[in-house]
Amino acid sequence: MDTTTHALKDGAVTDGFDHAAGAYDRLVAANPGYHAHLRISARRLGLPGDGTGLRVLDLGCGTGASTAALLRALPRARIAGVDASSGMLDTARAKRWPDSVSFHQSRAEDLTPAWARRYLGGPADAVFGAYLIRNCPDPDALLGSVRALLRPGGRIVLHEYSVADSASARAVWSAVCWGVVIPAGRALTGRADLFRYLWRSVLEFDGRTALMDRMRRSGLESVASAPLPGWQYGITHTFVGRRPAGAGEGRSDER
Repeated sequence: MDTTTHALKDGAVTDGFDHAAGAYDRLVAANPGYHAHLRISARRLGLPGDGTGLRVLDLGCGTGASTAALLRALPRARIAGVDASSGMLDTARAKRWPDSVSFHQSRAEDLTPAWARRYLGGPADAVFGAYLIRNCPDPDALLGSVRALLRPGGRIVLHEYSVADSASARAVWSAVCWGVVIPAGRALTGRADLFRYLWRSVLEFDGRTALMDRMRRSGLESVASAPLPGWQYGITHTFVGRRPAGAGEGRSDER
């Protein structure tokens, strides 16, 4: 990994999202399929019914696009959105949400089971992370934290760019970034640094197989991936996994 890009993940990326927060919804709205793809990944959690009684963590929630996708899939779940960027959270909180949705500022990898008990009422039934793990300085630490936040048998979905395994996907990604994303980001925010980082961070990130291996090493099981449709086919994927249900562990002990 490029050391300069890695260093950005310790603070500069969060600052970049703070700066871009006011224009972020307009930027993603220009991406065909952006919201529909989040809804697909939310459904791929495979949770039953309308979410009644379920606790869901939305890590890296940003301005709330992923939160809205989860709410569409699980309208009666208790959802806690978490992000490190105060600017993104301010934009999310300014929108209308039911009382079952809350937002909190934290680095995702700093969350603990005690935090989940305080703000969710117990361990999470599911964790959703859209465009999150790639921006964390230590992806393995993030996955370890997520595993600890889940109840036994709880599910995780990572909605993420991954192009390292495909030369054609890398070429399309670079063409879209330099032809559309970086110019549009500069026009709407006055800066291009965050969007150049986005381009490079995706190129440097795990391939699909490597990320699934990373998830398994963290102790997750039933790990699999599925592509998203449209122009992002082969670029954006849903990665799913599950915390093992240990012998004698049920889901009623901490509810």
